[in-house]
Amino acid sequence: MIANLSKTTICCLLAALMLGGCVDSAAPLMTGAQPVFGRDVRVHLYVIGEDRATGPELGIYRWEGGEYRAVNKPGFEIASFTVFPLAGDDLIIQSRSARPQIKGVEYGIARKIAPAVYVVGAVNEDDADEATRKKLCAAGGSDSCRVASRDDLLTLVRASAAKPELKGSLAILVAEKP
Repeated sequence: MIANLSKTTICCLLAALMLGGCVDSAAPLMTGAQPVFGRDVRVHLYVIGEDRATGPELGIYRWEGGEYRAVNKPGFEIASFTVFPLAGDDLIIQSRSARPQIKGVEYGIARKIAPAVYVVGAVNEDDADEATRKKLCAAGGSDSCRVASRDDLLTLVRASAAKPELKGSLAILVAEKP
């Protein structure tokens, strides 16, 4: 998450990462993903609590069909994800849950804090002001805010990324050996 990306986000990325308020969409809104982590990546995810971290949960992913797809049953329930640059050391995570009851696509942010080490958190609609939430969020998502366009998503992503301290999980990426 990248685990739990959107819920822990990203279940959310990215999932989830069990934060309140997540942003999702009925279908992927971001397109043109590239394998920025290489062909294969192993994700070690640690859930960060008040005074300690738990984990790691492990997910192994392979770039296939324009996305990273799980090749094992990841402990953090992300079946597939894509990554897109945002700004600075931040990435947007677009993910699909392995849980069948979660429909749609969830979004998270991964903030690089060291080489191959990221804090991963959900895109949280509560980071935007009330007028923006009322304008952009529609009912029908797995959590509380379903967006319909890429521009609406990016508005909420930027609001979450503007927070100086991203809350979520710690993801350590380990390249798979050829």
